[in-house]
Amino acid sequence: MVKTKTVLVTGASSGIGQAIAILLAQKGYHVFGTSRYPISRIIPQVEMIGLDVRSDESVEACIRTVMNKAGRLDILINNAGYELGGALEETSLDEATGQFDTNFLGVLRMIKAALPIMREQNQGQIINISSLAGLVGIPFLGMYSASKFALEGYSESLRHEVKPFNIHVSMVEPSFLKTPMMDARQLAAHPIGDYDQWRKRALAAVRKFEENAPGPELVANTVLKIIKSKSPRLRYILGQQATVVSNLRRFLPEAMLEQGIRGSFNLDERK
Repeated sequence: MVKTKTVLVTGASSGIGQAIAILLAQKGYHVFGTSRYPISRIIPQVEMIGLDVRSDESVEACIRTVMNKAGRLDILINNAGYELGGALEETSLDEATGQFDTNFLGVLRMIKAALPIMREQNQGQIINISSLAGLVGIPFLGMYSASKFALEGYSESLRHEVKPFNIHVSMVEPSFLKTPMMDARQLAAHPIGDYDQWRKRALAAVRKFEENAPGPELVANTVLKIIKSKSPRLRYILGQQATVVSNLRRFLPEAMLEQGIRGSFNLDERK
């Protein structure tokens, strides 16, 4: 008899993480979700745990709670993160450190805590939620892109290292999505006036892409597909922008790709 698989989803209080947690719970998985802050409404069939991925102690306590309640951890889905906007010159070292501490080092903490359990089980699956911003540098979301590029390289290396233990590593790379993150984007605290017109154009273009994009269910359905797959791939590219960028990067000269990106974010318009 196959046991119900236990899933841990970080950043499950809203958006992509919540959509994943709800769908997997509906499909019969034993789902634990995490949130940095208490949430006001109960997510049906999802056990919520407080978690700050920036804290070793919080991560260890979260994993310990899952093991005490379920006795195993089959699938870890790393989704917790946020977007930091602004020109790279505007971004302070403290802001950059905060972006990486959540989006990249937070994933490392979760995986380091989960791997001993999965190795002992000789079975496990890790799904990291990456982004279009991990495939191409997004202007004025540069530090967010940098954190996702780091996640891409880490995930690819990890996949090779843990394969002998029957642990599968995959990434989901969605294009722009219509989620609560679009209203929670943080901006560098000390803007530089010289960048104003280009920053405004770029972030307005991002907003327009998001408003016309599909919702987080697109990612949730893909995560379910990955979990059900007997041979999950490393990368799952979702949405028009990510698909186009991935294809163009392979076939277009670098100058043409750069021109296309600048055009997409209205960076070469006249005042």
